[in-house]
Amino acid sequence: MLRGKANAPAPPEIGEDAAVSAAALEAVFQGCYDFEARDVNIGGDTQRKARLCFIDGLVSGSDVAQQVIRPLTDPGRFGDVRDGGAVIEMLLGGSVYVYTAKRRDKLGPLAGDLLNGFCALIFDKERTAVTFEVKSPQRRSVDAPKEEKVIKGAKDAFVETMKVNTTLVRRKVRNPHLKIKSFNLGRRADTAAALVYIEGFTNEGIVAEAARRLEGIRAEGVLTSAVIEENIVDNPRSPFPQIISTERSDKFCMNLLEGRVGIFVDGLPLGFLAPGTFSQFMKVPEDHAGHFIVASALTLLRYMAVFLTLLAPAFYVAVAMYHQEMIPTRLMQSMIEARASVPFPTALEVILMLLAFELLQEAGIRLPSPIGETVSIIGALIVGQSAVEASVVSPVVVVVIALAGIAGYTMPNQDMGSALRLCRFLLVLAAIALGMFGVATASAILTWHLAGLESFGVPYMSPFAGSEGRHLSRALLRRSMTVKRDREPELKTGGGGEAKL
Repeated sequence: MLRGKANAPAPPEIGEDAAVSAAALEAVFQGCYDFEARDVNIGGDTQRKARLCFIDGLVSGSDVAQQVIRPLTDPGRFGDVRDGGAVIEMLLGGSVYVYTAKRRDKLGPLAGDLLNGFCALIFDKERTAVTFEVKSPQRRSVDAPKEEKVIKGAKDAFVETMKVNTTLVRRKVRNPHLKIKSFNLGRRADTAAALVYIEGFTNEGIVAEAARRLEGIRAEGVLTSAVIEENIVDNPRSPFPQIISTERSDKFCMNLLEGRVGIFVDGLPLGFLAPGTFSQFMKVPEDHAGHFIVASALTLLRYMAVFLTLLAPAFYVAVAMYHQEMIPTRLMQSMIEARASVPFPTALEVILMLLAFELLQEAGIRLPSPIGETVSIIGALIVGQSAVEASVVSPVVVVVIALAGIAGYTMPNQDMGSALRLCRFLLVLAAIALGMFGVATASAILTWHLAGLESFGVPYMSPFAGSEGRHLSRALLRRSMTVKRDREPELKTGGGGEAKL
């Protein structure tokens, strides 16, 4: 049985204004097995020492040895320098082979540098430290997107390292007005984040509001995308996504050039874009890569799929239970014959099939890829066919649920697809309770909810709401690249980012 003190001593606080010393820094990292500290002889003189500190694993050992220790111990470089302040000035001036050097006089920033892949040389007499960036090169390489399929587009996806992600954006948007503001999020994890926008083009109000909301995050740490999404959206209680998340760098840059702001979080292989509107969740980068007529047809098909995945099961339940007169006679006879041996009522039959569909989808996602694909195929073919042959469900219900499920898979955004699946259940329950009147009422409530949402001051249903129909073609159709494209008036962009340098 483990026994411990009820009131264990609290770890030492890292005061922002605490003076720098090797002892104080070692006290902060006491008990950390990966914290390393050693004395280094300046210029090879055993009488002049500096304390070298770093966190093993976050730094490159060869870079520390070759770029910091080797030049610092060189007698020809530091042998005649006796004053510690002069040594510090030489280090900051480039006497070691590291491209980034920072002077630290406070303990808080010094500890933050170590946690970000820096090593530190501490001079106790001067109460000063010089930190050098020697981050470990171990990181996941840039690869093709895994979740968002690329047909005709760039195949470089974001990774967990924020600096790599900002570099991908810089390579595509080579504009000096592309600004990247840094933030530290999380009271304990102190996660780095960045706000990306085009100065002079992106609406300053949206930029200021995004910065204010990021600074207002009070979570312990930002380790998942939900911490960002639920803390900066206007209505976190709504199941519909209100900021766009993507792993594709080309999609991220396209939205920046339309006037949106982007957000990166170190450790998350995603880019977040705001404001997010319903029409924006229905678009894919391939719409701009293919022929404009084909892209327009596919966009219209996605909007048809939204109505199909939402209303098909509910419409079937309402008609089968309350409005049989709406069914053609021959189809009604086929449905009666198919349901003759099914022991469950229509309502329970549809609910069970919807639940089975969700279970199969969840199993396919959670299991490893080869097994997940096998489970999905077995579930869809064998289990579905067996259920029909055993007269557990009618074939018509299987067709309706499968049609609604396939329509839901056409959603370009997984978060939007999940919200529509949830609303599909609610519409079916309304149809069970009140028939077509229930479907109409639930649809009206859903429309009212969507029309009332905003994302950073932009109506969620724009341009369908708030523009009096003047810009509907922008959401439903893709114009030819030879025609001048209209900006989105809801974003209130500036003069194109062409401010004078």
